[in-house]
Amino acid sequence: MVFSSLVTALLMSAPADSVPKAFSVLPLPLIYYTPETRLAYGVAATATFRFRRDMQLLRADSSGQAGATVRPSQITLGFAYTQNKQILFYLPFQLFYDQDKYYINGEAGYYRYTYFFYGVGQQEVTRELYAVNFPRIRINAFRRIAPEIRRGKLYAGIRYQYEDYQVTAVEPGGLLASGTVSGGSGSRLSGAGVGLFYDSRNQIFFPSKGIVADISYLVHSQALGGNVRFGRYTADVSAYRLLSKHAILAANYFVSFTTGDAPFNALSLLGGTKRMRGYYEGRYRDQNVALIQGEARFDLYKRLGGVVFAAAGVLGNAESLLRLNDPKVAYGAGLRFTINRRDHLNIRLDYGLGKQSSGFYLTIGEAF
Repeated sequence: MVFSSLVTALLMSAPADSVPKAFSVLPLPLIYYTPETRLAYGVAATATFRFRRDMQLLRADSSGQAGATVRPSQITLGFAYTQNKQILFYLPFQLFYDQDKYYINGEAGYYRYTYFFYGVGQQEVTRELYAVNFPRIRINAFRRIAPEIRRGKLYAGIRYQYEDYQVTAVEPGGLLASGTVSGGSGSRLSGAGVGLFYDSRNQIFFPSKGIVADISYLVHSQALGGNVRFGRYTADVSAYRLLSKHAILAANYFVSFTTGDAPFNALSLLGGTKRMRGYYEGRYRDQNVALIQGEARFDLYKRLGGVVFAAAGVLGNAESLLRLNDPKVAYGAGLRFTINRRDHLNIRLDYGLGKQSSGFYLTIGEAF
């Protein structure tokens, strides 16, 4: 979750042919917009770095091939306040170490939020406003396995998630206030599990070829410090193909299956800045979700690029695994501005449309 102002990015972006630095810090004023927050503003500092052992390899390499095995690590510390009177403190990170042998990513943060609730599954309601405070910790630690694989890198590792979801206000007379929605008065999640991660992308922030796949299973239980018990299987796969010198086709496939009694805030969902743009995040939620989305990315002029995208998703539950006869669809277009030419990191400006729904998004980084 990293956002910035376009003006600051113009002034502070690095040239494409600059020598990689071991460490750099970029302070930024935050200005972004999503349907969930409306206009938001704040401050952040992003540190991009490579560990000493990896920098030694880069400096000693005269062929330029070492860059493929020494990806940049990144940590961001930010604070934001939104037009909806929401407060966000967050620290997302992704770390690559020892020629990408180790890969750690995650997030720590505290959020005071207001959301709209539209019901669960096929029990849809007129949107209800509710308020929530929650700290969140997510850590994924991977080590590379099967180094004999020549194309791409395969990792295996462990995951941990913690979230104390404290619902502080609901609309009187609404579905959340009725006490019939699991987690409607709050929940504490603590879950651990395992995962596989495969990556053959040629770049992290704006790949033009390759595949990235993230497969996981987590179980949340009282034994780990939570107050609910449920399990989740997820698979998130993205593929990229270079259509021409100036155009890329990107596709994303996502499935999430939940078992047990998951609280409403932990159910599989559609909507938001990354999955099914054009719908409010959580506009649709149920035990199971399957989504496919595609995006054509193309150059327009120098650092300016454009995209067109479309998505289709279905939901399901224990009785009907996936309701294929009730698909949700969305489509849209957007602009991109490259703020870091070396790593091709973009400001993303998207407008998405769904059924009786739309959303405008201004963030940093691609949706997938």
